[in-house]
Amino acid sequence: MRGFRHIAVAATAATFLLIAVGGFVRAAGAGLGCPDWPRCFGRWIPPTDVSQLPPEIDPERFDFALAWIEYVNRLLGVVVGLLIVAVLVSAWYVHRRRPAIVVPAAATALLVAFQGWFGGQVVAHELDPRLVSVHLFVALAIVGLLLHLVVQGFDAGGGRLPRPPAGAAPLFRAALVVLGAAVVQVMLGAFLRGGLEGVVAADPDLERSRLLGRVGAADEVHKTGALVVALLCAWLLWQAHVRLPESPGLRRLAQAPAWLTLAQIAAGLGLTSLALPPVLQLVHLVLGSLLFGCLVLSVLLLAPGRAGPPAAP
Repeated sequence: MRGFRHIAVAATAATFLLIAVGGFVRAAGAGLGCPDWPRCFGRWIPPTDVSQLPPEIDPERFDFALAWIEYVNRLLGVVVGLLIVAVLVSAWYVHRRRPAIVVPAAATALLVAFQGWFGGQVVAHELDPRLVSVHLFVALAIVGLLLHLVVQGFDAGGGRLPRPPAGAAPLFRAALVVLGAAVVQVMLGAFLRGGLEGVVAADPDLERSRLLGRVGAADEVHKTGALVVALLCAWLLWQAHVRLPESPGLRRLAQAPAWLTLAQIAAGLGLTSLALPPVLQLVHLVLGSLLFGCLVLSVLLLAPGRAGPPAAP
């Protein structure tokens, strides 16, 4: 059982890393560093010299660095896929009589297979912002399923994850509300990013400092959503301190979304005032994925079915 937990935790951490690397690929402009899929310029290993390029590729337009950045991203995707297959095999071997583990493990494996295929479609459609957004949402769905497997694995094996006391159902519902708001905010951010890329495609010479002014109300709606999520996270933190006086582990977990939201707002302000620097775009994505993960974990740990005497943190 410990083996299953360890593999599930490793797969979860690797998926978060893959989201961050994917954000770096996008910020670096390396999404089309390999213009074909699953190969890269027709090779399983990217070219290291212009002599290895296919004849239809103009050597002057080839960037070795971008090709290898995208290639590393794909390699990490393969590692994540293998880890999730290992999660499924371990789930079947250890927990085959537990549908709450086996079924989500199978769903995760199917999703990661779809994600691999869909990544090829994103490349084939030259990074269509709508497809890129779907790619991100599927990655977050995989994170949510993996976190569910981690919690189930610890509970099934007697792991010491904190349990909510009886009567914590209102806090569970509060966490669900905050998670729902965060998911809507992610969708708004994806819509805004797609709008920005549409503006760039229509006017490549437009100054970056003027981009946000060209997306209409989307920017203001996204900023308002950030404020709403911050207030809800503060409300969740207050609820945790009121309702969980004897569960320090869960109270500490409730602090994470509040701090992450503040950091996310700071990164957003930096994006607005500094003309959307790529490094802050990456920070914004990473913080958003961590916030989503913390809220999903909060919902899973506060689920009424886990209620019992509070465990040690």
